[in-house]
Amino acid sequence: MNQLIKKLRRYEIMLRKIANNHLQGDYQSIFKGAGLEFDDLRPYQYGDDIRTVEWKVSAKGHGTFVKTFKEDKDQSVYFLLDISGSQDIGSKQHKKIDTSREIAGVLALAAVHEGSQVGLISYSDQKEKIIVPGKGPRQAVKVIQGIFKHTNRSLKTDLRAMFSFCLNLIKKRSILIIISDFIDEGYEQPLKSLANKHDVIVIQVTDPLESALPSLGIIPVYDKELGKTTWVNTAFGGFAKKIYQSFHQDRETLRDLCKKNQINYLQIDTRQDIVLPLMELFKIRNRSMKRG
Repeated sequence: MNQLIKKLRRYEIMLRKIANNHLQGDYQSIFKGAGLEFDDLRPYQYGDDIRTVEWKVSAKGHGTFVKTFKEDKDQSVYFLLDISGSQDIGSKQHKKIDTSREIAGVLALAAVHEGSQVGLISYSDQKEKIIVPGKGPRQAVKVIQGIFKHTNRSLKTDLRAMFSFCLNLIKKRSILIIISDFIDEGYEQPLKSLANKHDVIVIQVTDPLESALPSLGIIPVYDKELGKTTWVNTAFGGFAKKIYQSFHQDRETLRDLCKKNQINYLQIDTRQDIVLPLMELFKIRNRSMKRG
């Protein structure tokens, strides 16, 4: 565990150095959300979140006004980690679940370093691991152990249940970092509800095997979530092309959903070093904070 934490710490320090160089010291903005305590009203500016518009005042005809809030000093950051069987795709050296765990671990260390309260919710088609938010180095170790040492009770996926569970569990507005491959259906409405209540970040982890299946003839495909094997003819009827189109269409649908609901979206491939993609997330968050 000590070696793992040292590895994650190296990533986190590298991320912090790059971010500080590019964002003029605003590295911590990834873990800053809008506070809940009402402060004042000000005229609407281009780029403001429409959810902050004070409609009753604006309806009086003197212009459009938005609510401003005092920063919440005890900001909670929850990591919603999908650990279902579909995450076990990739090379022997590095699978989607490995990338997901590294991302969660690095950002957990970063959030604790910035003084945030950090919690963890791991989910398959049922709640697997819950760690309530806390601060400090001990909390960081506790969360990292929860991320890397947990053994699944189930390999099935139910993102809808995961998001609905979080809606009922997390009462106070928080930053929710969702890390998943999003290979599921019917989760859109509870994800929208989460975005209405919390500051949501979606990190979609993908692998080349999902979209670039080679033409190998008839091969066995094992479904880890269902625990059964299906024989598929990869050389018939443009099978590989259909897989490719379906993968990219699903990804664009998720990206559009996030854009429409004020959700920060980032896609990370298992072949990538996680530091540079996470830098893009910092830039997105930084722009959002400046607009708000």
